[in-house]
Amino acid sequence: MTPVVRQTKIANLIRQHDHLTVNELAKTLNISKETIRRDLSELARVGKVQKFHGGASVPMVAGEGHFRDRMGKNAAAKMRIAIAAKKLISPGETILIDTGSTTLYFAEQLIEIPNLTVVTNSTKIARVMSAEPMPAKTFLLGGEFHGDNRQTIGSMAIAQVQSFRAHHAILTIGALDARTGLMDYSIEEAQLARAMVEQAEALTILVDSSKFEQIASFEVCGLAKVTNLVCNTPPSEKMSAALTEANVNIIVTEH
Repeated sequence: MTPVVRQTKIANLIRQHDHLTVNELAKTLNISKETIRRDLSELARVGKVQKFHGGASVPMVAGEGHFRDRMGKNAAAKMRIAIAAKKLISPGETILIDTGSTTLYFAEQLIEIPNLTVVTNSTKIARVMSAEPMPAKTFLLGGEFHGDNRQTIGSMAIAQVQSFRAHHAILTIGALDARTGLMDYSIEEAQLARAMVEQAEALTILVDSSKFEQIASFEVCGLAKVTNLVCNTPPSEKMSAALTEANVNIIVTEH
């Protein structure tokens, strides 16, 4: 097991359980405590975990910036969503992935699937997908760079998306309702998401329950465009009826 894979497994376990001790991690992964401690130090250095005496937890989010805040919020639920969404991907496929905390968790789940081609506007996702042991063929879209989210946006990024065809578009969204469908709070992110939707054979939305029956300023697409919706809790009866009418496959990670 390479250090990248091992550290990803450690970070994922901590996100799923909120916190774990060195002893628990060593026993679960059958790895020495010394190696676990070194890996926790490296993960803490890059902000993926927060160390405490004898173990580590999901990072504290206060004062860490907007994207870092989202990475820490509902981390266990987002991990379950990412693990479930991984099952939709097969070796050799081409995937469009937009910027988001849940899509970053999802990208970390893909590193053991061989021969993937990944197109993304997220420098964080591009870095994950180009790591060992099985680096994907990774394309990072160019365009205007936003440092907080570590993403590219704008007309240049959209034009580049239009040169690809993909098996899947995997997106996060700002809000979802029965009337409008998928929405975002950023016009630039909504425009790029629309471009990804048009270039993909299937559209999968990764969404936690806080996004259901909410409204955001900018429409991405209607429910009829969605193939799969992966969520951590079941939608309401009204939302479920609208999704079912649109032939959306609803995948719930917990009940």
